[in-house]
Amino acid sequence: MDCLTISTFRSLEQQALAQRNYSEIYKHELAHKQAGGSLAGAIVIEKNADGIPVAGHVDIKMPALNPEKPEETIKQANQVIKSAMAPADPSSQDYKVASKARAIKNQAQSLLNNKRLDYYA
Repeated sequence: MDCLTISTFRSLEQQALAQRNYSEIYKHELAHKQAGGSLAGAIVIEKNADGIPVAGHVDIKMPALNPEKPEETIKQANQVIKSAMAPADPSSQDYKVASKARAIKNQAQSLLNNKRLDYYA
């Protein structure tokens, strides 16, 4: 029976760490991707110099305020919020993205309310 050398043991530990990190990061990013639908980009897993996954991201298309179609802006902002908050463990960046989408949604809602007031005036 062969004995494990210290370097072999460290290599196995590193492989286990890499797999565990990858699984956790991928699960988090997959939640963003699935909730983001057509507004979400590809899952990107970032690794350190040792090849250990340390972070990830999914680009999301932030809606632009469309004064002609505020309902569409609201719908897209809701999708971005849903995507940002989809993981069980949202990061500080996830909260920032959701906050930005909420601000855009509020602007669009204000435009929509003004349009409705103008219609009934």
